[in-house]
Amino acid sequence: MDGFAGKVAVVTGAGSGIGQALAIELGRSGALVAISDIDTEGLAVTEERLKGLGAQVKSDRLNVTERESFEVYADAVARHFGKVNQIYNNAGIAFTGDVEVSEFKDLERVFDVDYWGVVNGTKTFLPHLIASGDGHVINISSVFGFLGMPGQSAYCPAKFAVRGFTEALNQEMAMAGHPVKVTSVHPGGIKTAIARNMTTAEGLDKQTLAKDFDTQPAKTTPEKAARIILDGVRKKKARVLVGGDAVAFDIAVRATGSGIQRFLPKILARANHPTKN
Repeated sequence: MDGFAGKVAVVTGAGSGIGQALAIELGRSGALVAISDIDTEGLAVTEERLKGLGAQVKSDRLNVTERESFEVYADAVARHFGKVNQIYNNAGIAFTGDVEVSEFKDLERVFDVDYWGVVNGTKTFLPHLIASGDGHVINISSVFGFLGMPGQSAYCPAKFAVRGFTEALNQEMAMAGHPVKVTSVHPGGIKTAIARNMTTAEGLDKQTLAKDFDTQPAKTTPEKAARIILDGVRKKKARVLVGGDAVAFDIAVRATGSGIQRFLPKILARANHPTKN
């Protein structure tokens, strides 16, 4: 894809899913790529695939919740490549459970990774992005950053927070005259391992929930998602919707406002318990 050759791009959560697909597409497009993940096995696969493309790659284990480690990592990447142009804050986890039965620690863990991981990545790399003269922050939110969903009382608010943080940053960069673009990304259903790797509240069947997610129709592949995201980045879009379901979600929320909360429970109930003819 045009527009990425010679740029230094940082991708968190690059060991699988969208992060891995983004890293590979960036490498294929001529970018120099710094990849990280807490999953070192998946990260090694991504690294080998990038090397197979002839891409320059720096690979590191990174826990995005550890702020001091992120600060050290940002400086190391800048020293290694001499500059940093883009960061894709992609690392994330999922948890399913109603508020009533969820433990505080489970809610906090999702926020630590899905929100504070994004903040840590943005804050630590922002000085390098500004210094590059051609910076771009790309933060992965979700369609669940548009509307609260039952069972997603940890994931939804974390993704809402990512959207608010990213949109505020976008305006701040513009007002300050900094050479940094900012993009909020909202994927719909993507065929990744996030559902299989999620944790759940006590009493829920994780395997059944993961199977239900994997068998849902109209899932976008990580590779297609990466191409959509990078096209949006190349065009310097402030918001990128990934997948037809994401577009439909956005339209529904805009068209109905708070009214969607009146009929959404009924729709979900019918979907989970279809009437037999």
